[in-house]
Amino acid sequence: MTRFITIIQIVSAVLLIVAILLQQRGVGLGAAFGGEGSIYRTKRGVEKGIFIATIILAILFFASALAGFILR
Repeated sequence: MTRFITIIQIVSAVLLIVAILLQQRGVGLGAAFGGEGSIYRTKRGVEKGIFIATIILAILFFASALAGFILR
């Protein structure tokens, strides 16, 4: 059982890293240096899908880490 949880944790960690790296970068940092930071943008399409997938993967990773801790 712990081997299965470890595999889930590794796969979810790798997918979480990929999902984070696929998101747009520099959105908040541009406003710090005088860029267009006052515009309200909503996430649409693929960007929203990646955002939701990131949240789901983070919850899955946390749950598998917690389950691995409890079962050991």
